[in-house]
Amino acid sequence: MSKMTADVIIIGGGVNGCAAAYYLAKKGVCDVIVLEADKSIGHGGSSRNGGGVRQSGRDMRELPYAMYAVNNMWPTLSEELGVDVEYYQRGNLRLGKTEKHLKKLEGLASGSRALGLDMKVVDAQTVKEICPYLSDEVIGASWCPTDGHANPMLTTLAYYKRATELGVRFITDAKVEKLEKQRGRLRRVIMKNGEIFEAETVIVAAGYESRYLSRTVGVDIPLYTYFEEALVTEMQPHMFDIMLGTADGDFYGHQSRHGSFVFGSDSGLEGDIDMPLDELKTSSLTASAGCRAIIGYIPLLADAKVVRTWGGWIDMCHDGVPVISKVEEVPGMILACGFTGHGFGTAPAVGLMLAQMALEEETSVDISALRYDRFKPVR
Repeated sequence: MSKMTADVIIIGGGVNGCAAAYYLAKKGVCDVIVLEADKSIGHGGSSRNGGGVRQSGRDMRELPYAMYAVNNMWPTLSEELGVDVEYYQRGNLRLGKTEKHLKKLEGLASGSRALGLDMKVVDAQTVKEICPYLSDEVIGASWCPTDGHANPMLTTLAYYKRATELGVRFITDAKVEKLEKQRGRLRRVIMKNGEIFEAETVIVAAGYESRYLSRTVGVDIPLYTYFEEALVTEMQPHMFDIMLGTADGDFYGHQSRHGSFVFGSDSGLEGDIDMPLDELKTSSLTASAGCRAIIGYIPLLADAKVVRTWGGWIDMCHDGVPVISKVEEVPGMILACGFTGHGFGTAPAVGLMLAQMALEEETSVDISALRYDRFKPVR
């Protein structure tokens, strides 16, 4: 039975785990081990999302650090990491076809403006000026000119590459069985194969599995799973660089640098999917629903061929925003889970703040509203 030690162990090799590893190493903490259960880095949601880097439409509790990432990190991230992460900051239209849609969008916009975000609702004429390829059925949209998108796989692997160069150790196919306290403090990470890792600080950023692991030291976070699906089209002539979404959330996506369109979509049946977490089969129901929604907003894509569909499990949090927090009952433990399908765009800020928390520094923005103990019984 082998035994390994580090200053910090990160459980989860997704974009948040890789980013935290990089920022720790950048701050001089190179004795870091990242344990990834799959055989490849970024195999989960980090490589299976639509790449949105948005501030608009977010819960007010997460908007400050989403804005921090966009204002201070994303514009120079490719240069910093030495990899082109294909970041575009050309804006985000969230489209509406009914007055009910516009009322919902105005509510999102007004709340965001109160926190300083440049976001407004625009009419059909302005929508067409921004993106002339949209259906005439669109009567308005919310518009955030500082939103954008990036390549999620390239971003995750760029953080991995730089962290590795700075001395971080990544171990794949490393399945964690449980956590264990020693003298009142989280110290041990017990692997399914019997190996034991030890560290002063353990960051749990393992998606839905974070719930299982935190339970082993007496902490339960109300998470549940949701199977999100996406598709990519064949290459198309260049149309636009903005990010698109809808008021009802039936699809979102963008055109990639290559020319293909990448869309995430929703059939309304995802909550009823019953598969084990290691199963990634996609459903013809969702793909067809997504295609109908996309064509309804972008008619020119009606004949575009779908090259590939894929899916992945999302760790949904009970109240729709993540848990990013130290755990007072378990000193040495930091949680980063429950990102509810919108954790990619905030990953630079989250990774930085996880590094700051591990080093007992003040976080770049106040995230006290995301504490692990904010959940209260309703009866």
